[in-house]
Amino acid sequence: MKFSVTVTLKKDVLDPQGKAVLNTLNNLGMNSLKNIRQGKFFEIEVNEDNQEKAVKKIKDMCEKLLVNLIIEDYKINKL
Repeated sequence: MKFSVTVTLKKDVLDPQGKAVLNTLNNLGMNSLKNIRQGKFFEIEVNEDNQEKAVKKIKDMCEKLLVNLIIEDYKINKL
């Protein structure tokens, strides 16, 4: 089974990299931008036929390594 995991900073956490990208795009003439937040994206394929077990494995991966739960949120989607 294949999944995607999108990791983003929590809303209250400052995103200096997103701010730098926003400023650069504004300097390039793209002035209609309101905000940009930067994150991470993972595609993960697990050798599991049971979707419930597969999602649990993905959650374990996120919570043990892929995501800093103090400052980041994550979302899992089946591909």
